[in-house]
Formats: sequence, structure tokens, C-alpha cells
Amino acid sequence: MVGRNAVVEALRAGVPASVLYIAAGTEYDERLDEARRLAPRGGVAVADVARTELDRICGSAPHQGLALSIPPFQYAHPDDLLARAQGAPPGLLVALDGVTDPRNLGAVIRSAAAFGAHGVMVPERRAAGVTAAAWKTSAGAAARLPVARATNLVRALTSWAQAGLFVVGLAADGEISLDDLEMTSDPLALVVGSEGRGLSRLVGEHCDLTVRIPMLGEVESLNAGVATGVVLAEIARRRRVDGAGSASRG
Repeated sequence: MVGRNAVVEALRAGVPASVLYIAAGTEYDERLDEARRLAPRGGVAVADVARTELDRICGSAPHQGLALSIPPFQYAHPDDLLARAQGAPPGLLVALDGVTDPRNLGAVIRSAAAFGAHGVMVPERRAAGVTAAAWKTSAGAAARLPVARATNLVRALTSWAQAGLFVVGLAADGEISLDDLEMTSDPLALVVGSEGRGLSRLVGEHCDLTVRIPMLGEVESLNAGVATGVVLAEIARRRRVDGAGSASRG
């Protein structure tokens, strides 16, 4: 990650990083000073290097004298999420289908952690991963809730279904309204598509049921982050009412 604003924002958000690079002779401003203060607090080493060395490290990226080395995010396996869900019934998992905005992913992770889900799964291809932007939007929840990557989303969902999870797809034209979803106390896997195209055909075919969010206003759809939060909040509310949400996440 490069650039003064991006680096400082990442350090503020607690994005896991290993080294803060600062080029010698960099013009001073408040962001430079803040980066130096924040890095040690987050366990990030500070390395003062020659500008030519930082140019080499960053390639053609405009670093403005600051760069942050961020190790690759450690994804879980879909089976790991299933094990967590089965270990703390009733299980609740979230899967994203074609969501490409990392901020939406971060919002989903934050909502999933807030409302008792056991993990979030994303496809390996053509989907957002846990980038610095996703981490920031998750407000640190990405450090507490496992995120898995599936090489084949349909296969992973099928495995979850065979293990006893009821796969519910969220779609604007869902078969039933969220108000009428009766199995909220059962082990669930909530599948959310992109705002534009929704669930892909294959993923939709592998859902046991599709639900829609009832809306009163003239809004065609909600983005993935907001829609997921709405559904998870309703599931959590019903589980509290039914007395089925007492098991905490392991």
C-alpha cells in the first residue's frame, strides 16, 4: 500500500502490516508524523530508507514517501466455517456471490460479526477479497471472524447443504418475503449476490429457497452490505425471541 492518505488510514484502521517504509528527505506533514506514531502502537516496524530504495520497492506506484507492507490475508477453508457453525448451533454462515466491491465485503463481515454469524465465504475468482479497503470497512471485524475462499462456490454450498445447513438465497424477486421466512432458528447459510445482477443462475438453483426484503419506498435494490445487514439483524432478532440464539460463537 502506498501514498500518505492510504497508509495513514490503514494504520488507523489496524490493518495487519509488517513494515512502514519512510523515504529519506520526505517533506514533513502531519500524516508523516501520525504514521510514525501509529506504526509502533500496532506492532509495525518502521524502516527509514533511501528514496531510490522505496522507488524500487513500489515500482511505478506514487508512494509520496510512504509505503506499508501488508502480508496476504490468511483465508480459512469453507470446511473450517462449517465446523464452526456445527460447533455452535444453530449455525449461521454467509456466502457472497459475485460481490466485487471490497467495501461491501467489509460491511458484510462487520454485520456478520455483529449478528452472530460464524463466518463469511467468498469465491476465489471474480469477487472482492479482504483488501485494506475491506478491512477498514469491517472496523476490525475481519480480525475476529474467519473469511473463507471457495474455489467453487456451488460445490461449497452443496457441501454445506449436505451437512445440514438450509441454504437461503437473497434475491430481489425472491420466492417469499423475509417476513415469511420460518426457518430462522435452523442452521442457515445466507447467500447474497451482487447489487447489479444478483445471484448467478447456478448459485440460485442450488439454494433451497430465495427470499426478498420487503421495502416500502421506491428503491429497486439495496447494496450487498446493507441488504446482508438487514437480513442478519432479522435472523438474530427472531433467534432471540425463539430462545435459539443463546449459543455463542466458538
